[in-house]
Amino acid sequence: MEMKSRIVIVDDDALVRSGLRMILDSDTIAVVGEASDGDDALALIDREHPDLVLLDIRMPRVDGITVTRALRERGDSTRVLVLTTFDTDQLVLDALRAGANGFLLKDTPPGDIVAAIRRTIAGEAVLSPAATARLIRSVTATADPGVERARELIASLTDRERDVALAIAKGGSNQQIAEELFISVTTVKTHISALFTKLGASNRVDIARIAYEARLDQRT
Repeated sequence: MEMKSRIVIVDDDALVRSGLRMILDSDTIAVVGEASDGDDALALIDREHPDLVLLDIRMPRVDGITVTRALRERGDSTRVLVLTTFDTDQLVLDALRAGANGFLLKDTPPGDIVAAIRRTIAGEAVLSPAATARLIRSVTATADPGVERARELIASLTDRERDVALAIAKGGSNQQIAEELFISVTTVKTHISALFTKLGASNRVDIARIAYEARLDQRT
């Protein structure tokens, strides 16, 4: 029998936690605990050792960014998928920098939430397509010193690598990128490995940031 993925939900809204539990409890995912605050979340994670924590950003006492940073500083490998709304752009980017593996908007369809959790547990950094451009642009709009460096890095890529970088910046999964570019998923992974090396990126968020700093989406 396939082992269930163990999930912890952390959100200060009881209705949100209840709704997520209903969505997630299944043959392949088990919600093994809930917490309403970051302080309680750390104790819960220590006790349950989940595969992934679905983590709110804004919470009383200890917020999601602090939880994420604490997990990474102590070497905890639990995957972190943060939840946000459109009005928390900077907080989400702070969470990603702190070591989160991705983010979702709270109005994400249930099926997409489940898919994102599975992708995150599998090792992908999940970016919500609806918010990726806004989040990256909110930071890069005033990051002019980094624009030229980003453009230099992008200039080192092949045409196909640029295509893949832009698709990542738009939030595409490996499968979606493969379908969009008419290549195999294996080829997509090969291009992403090259992007990590050429751009000095450690995850898909870094690739997206560099792509937007270079205004790759505005090039022809």
